[in-house]
Amino acid sequence: MKHVINLLIAAGVFVFAGYYAYFISFNMPSVTGINLVKQSLLIAFAIQWLAFIPAFILKTEKFYDLTGSITYISVMTFILWSTQSLQELHVGNIVLGLAVIVWAMRLGSFLFSRIAKDGEDKRFRSIKTSFSQFFMTWTLQGLWVFICSSAALVAISRPDGIVINAFFYIGLGVFIFGFIYEVIADNQKSAFRSNLKNKDAFITEGLWARSRHPNYFGEITLWTGITVMSISSFSGLNYLALFSPIFTYILLNHVSGVRMLEDRGNKKWGHLEAYQNYRKATPKLIPKLN
Repeated sequence: MKHVINLLIAAGVFVFAGYYAYFISFNMPSVTGINLVKQSLLIAFAIQWLAFIPAFILKTEKFYDLTGSITYISVMTFILWSTQSLQELHVGNIVLGLAVIVWAMRLGSFLFSRIAKDGEDKRFRSIKTSFSQFFMTWTLQGLWVFICSSAALVAISRPDGIVINAFFYIGLGVFIFGFIYEVIADNQKSAFRSNLKNKDAFITEGLWARSRHPNYFGEITLWTGITVMSISSFSGLNYLALFSPIFTYILLNHVSGVRMLEDRGNKKWGHLEAYQNYRKATPKLIPKLN
C-alpha cells in the first residue's frame, strides 16, 4: 500500500505541474504545437526519470543534486535557444537565463563535491532502497526545477522578450545579493566543517551568527530576484508564476532544508545549553541586523 501511495503522489506531482504549466503559459505562442513552457516541463521531468534508472539500480544518491542542477541548465539553455526562432537575440533574456545557469552551476558543483567528500547524503539512507519512494523523490525534484524557474521561463518565452525596466534592474540586484549571500554562507560552513577542531560542533560564526540558515535565506532571496526581473513581462495568467519564490520558501522552510536540519540539530545538540541559547538568540531564517 505504501508503494502505491508513493507512486500516486508522484503521478499527482506531475499532473499538478502540468496544470500549472498550462495556466501560466495560457495563450503563449507555440513552435511545435506545445508552447515552450510546457516543453520545458517535459524536459525537466524526463531528465529526472532517466537519471532515476541508474540511480536506483546502483542504489546511489550521489548524482541526485547534480542532476537537479543539470536540469536547470538544460531547461534554461533550451528556452534561450528556442526563443531565437521567435524573436531577435534579446539582452534581457540572456541576462535572466545566465543568472539561473550560473546559480545552478555553482550550487551543483558545490553539492556534488560535498557528497563526494562525505560519501553519502544521509537523507537518502532509507529512501534509495525503495523503488516507489526513490522515484517519488526524483519526481519531486522535477517539480522543484520547473516551479522555481517558471517565472523566468514564462518571461523569456514571451514573443517580445524580457521587458527591461526598473523592476528588471531591482530584481537583478536582489538576485546578486541573494546569490552572494548563499555562496558566502556555504563557504563559511564548509570551512568550519573542514576544521577537525569543529567535529560534531555547530556553527555560530559569520553569517551563521545572524540566522541559523543563511544559505536558504540567500536562495529564497535570489529566486525572488529572478521573479522581480521577470514580472514586467507577465500578462493575464502569467502572474500565477509569482508562485515561484513562494514555492521556494515553502519547500525550504517547511518541507526540506530548514525543517530537516532543525530536527537533526535538536536531536544532536538539543541537550546542550549553548545550542539552546544559540536558537533563542538567532533567527531561524531572516538574519538579524545587529
